[in-house]
Amino acid sequence: MTIERAYTNQRMSQIVKHGGLVYLAGQVASGAPGASVREQTRDILARIDGLLAEAGTAKGRILTATIWLTDIGTFDEMNAVWDAWLPEGCAPVRACVEARLAAPQYTVEVMVTAAA
Repeated sequence: MTIERAYTNQRMSQIVKHGGLVYLAGQVASGAPGASVREQTRDILARIDGLLAEAGTAKGRILTATIWLTDIGTFDEMNAVWDAWLPEGCAPVRACVEARLAAPQYTVEVMVTAAA
């Protein structure tokens, strides 16, 4: 089986396709400084939509999601955006935890795996 990688550098790939699955790297907001959790979540989910489309799949085929928040107190704010974005009946298995992220301007990070 072949492994396809996109947007690859020395450290990581943004997309990896293998065995009928599409793996995305953890996504953070592109316009993060000063953006609310709601705004960052919207930006991240739009990025995920684009990467999934490029890989030939879509959000309705997401199997797993891992979400990191710098403040678990923003769980409801993030979920309001997530719930509006995800198609009904397509909820993946999911974990959401509080963690310190790679840079202080990021308050949300999301990583997903989808069926191709």
